[in-house]
Amino acid sequence: MKKLLLFFSVLLVFFSFTGSKHPYHVGSVEINYNQKSKTFEVTGRFFLDDLENGLNKKYGNALHFNDPAYKARLNEALKNYSAEYFKLKANNKFLKVNFVGYEEDHESVNIYLESEVINNPKKVEAAVSFLYNLFDDQINIVHIIVNGERKSEKLTYPNRYVYQQF
Repeated sequence: MKKLLLFFSVLLVFFSFTGSKHPYHVGSVEINYNQKSKTFEVTGRFFLDDLENGLNKKYGNALHFNDPAYKARLNEALKNYSAEYFKLKANNKFLKVNFVGYEEDHESVNIYLESEVINNPKKVEAAVSFLYNLFDDQINIVHIIVNGERKSEKLTYPNRYVYQQF
């Protein structure tokens, strides 16, 4: 029993000094068409530490989630970051996408975006490259939902384009 306890203690110490909290760099982006508002509602979900590090690397200053003093700066940084790393096109027309806000959920961050009005989208294209500026093994799972029909695709760095026909 003592040997087992010692073994797990050594493992705990060893893994506490590794720079990574999780072995995979993965996020998800859901692009959901809202019939009532005629807009796409977009939710991006990412590990909090990854997103924080990606923003800090991109903008060269210290931004910290879980600290209310950084809320305004994080809103501005996420607005700019989302505009650069997410593009949306429907029916061969680029859509303006607005940053709505974000919320922290324990170890993850949800980013909320909304597109301009588009009627009856049949062809949806997106360029998704969140955290590609930080990791060359980043995976983004993209879900596109139109009229209840859900289509999903896995994007692995450097691939950033997804195309779906509805």
